[in-house]
Amino acid sequence: MTRPELLRVAGVTKAYPGVVANSDVSFAIAEGEIHALLGENGAGKSTLVKMIYGLVKPDAGRMTLRGAEYAPAEPRAARAAGVAMVFQHFSLFEALNVAENVALGMENPPPMKALAGRIRAVSAEYGLPLDPARMVGDLSAGERQRVEIIRCLLQDPKLLIMDEPTSVLTPQEVDILFKTLRQLASEGTAILYISHKLEEIRSLCDEATILRRGKVVATCTPRDRSAREMAELMVGATLTPPARAGGTKGRTALEVAGLSVASPIAFGTSLRDVTFAVRRGEVLGIAGVAGNGQDELLLALSGEVRAGRDTVRIDGAGVGDRGPNERRALGLVSAPEERLGHAAAPDMTLVENALLSGALRKRLTANGFIDWEATTAFARGIVEEFDVRTPGTHVAARALSGGNLQKFVVGRELLQAPGVIVINQPTWGVDAAAAAAIRQAILDRAAGGAAVVVISQDLDELLEISDNFAALNEGRLTKARPVAGLTIDEIGLMMGGAHGMEVAHHGH
Repeated sequence: MTRPELLRVAGVTKAYPGVVANSDVSFAIAEGEIHALLGENGAGKSTLVKMIYGLVKPDAGRMTLRGAEYAPAEPRAARAAGVAMVFQHFSLFEALNVAENVALGMENPPPMKALAGRIRAVSAEYGLPLDPARMVGDLSAGERQRVEIIRCLLQDPKLLIMDEPTSVLTPQEVDILFKTLRQLASEGTAILYISHKLEEIRSLCDEATILRRGKVVATCTPRDRSAREMAELMVGATLTPPARAGGTKGRTALEVAGLSVASPIAFGTSLRDVTFAVRRGEVLGIAGVAGNGQDELLLALSGEVRAGRDTVRIDGAGVGDRGPNERRALGLVSAPEERLGHAAAPDMTLVENALLSGALRKRLTANGFIDWEATTAFARGIVEEFDVRTPGTHVAARALSGGNLQKFVVGRELLQAPGVIVINQPTWGVDAAAAAAIRQAILDRAAGGAAVVVISQDLDELLEISDNFAALNEGRLTKARPVAGLTIDEIGLMMGGAHGMEVAHHGH
């Protein structure tokens, strides 16, 4: 039986100075269909959904909704037509409760008491447990996402757009989300689903449209394709998974013992008694849902936040009370998650940014003077080795796309011959080909004898490159376990701590 068509996008084009984001894009979604939108970073997925949601106006082409002309001038018009969107970055106020946040997203909200009742009813009906009176600042990432979804469901949408919805969820929370989406689809709501996670798309989606450099290059039925085939359609090349070097592990290079630090970040998570050790040649993967102490752990390891001397040791030397430069001198390099402003100075050139963290280990200064020739050569080396797409090393960091800046920041650290490497979200926001290259570079450094700590929310990434695996939950770190033989359920419980149990309990 064919379902009636809900949305048709025909020949839609959108160009920005210097780049065509969408070129003659056409596809259709039927009522009750879960439709995946796939593509690397910069393929044009975000621009396309922003046009459907009324945030961006197409230059050419047209859209129809249930056969009628559809050209929303703003999101309010899209919502009135029955199109709702849950963004990747939640727009919630932490100091307000759930019901207040939901009311803010509605055109004309009912009285609070009535609204709380509707939230309870809808959350029960769709298996998304939520208490209207709870403060959003106290909710887990999965619960915050439920607030956004319920806000959308109260508008009774015909089409729900979801942008990377599972990037901040534990496996158990993903199960709850998928159950809800399947239920919505069975009731006739169409879902347009953007994700990088191909196994997820295979299990959830009916159809997929694949974009490459702004054009539709393929459509397919995900369950009939392997994740690898879909990845190759996205990239337009054959992918080789990273090769992990076998080989013996050396002596312990990084030792952390009983590390507790107060978070310097507003609404942050303090670290509590974190203990682990990493040997030369070993990659330790640290997982966790966002906001469980990842940023704080990076700051405490890099030396930006200090603690007792013996809480952190590099090759046996206590450095817990030392700053970043002293730790760099001993061989520890780090790359934080936030690229612009923390990893790189936005308005400085790539050459200047190369100097910022490379000066010491690459000996780019002599007698207080900067050796610009050596610094420029270092920056060019990073650009070449890590395939950073840029007009040159003279451009400002903010001129690069997120994925290219990420390659530059990671490359800058890996090319300093470090003994210990700490990276938070090494491939956040980079496409499949670039991610594979960054992961391979990390494995090569480990094979060369570096001890590596990778903090990431991408479980597939951690399972692919780590020897051992631990999870952060509310500032505490689980005991590290070998990756070989770990099941997704065990990982979910490690990530969820007590939450994992609670989620599993609600779901039945």
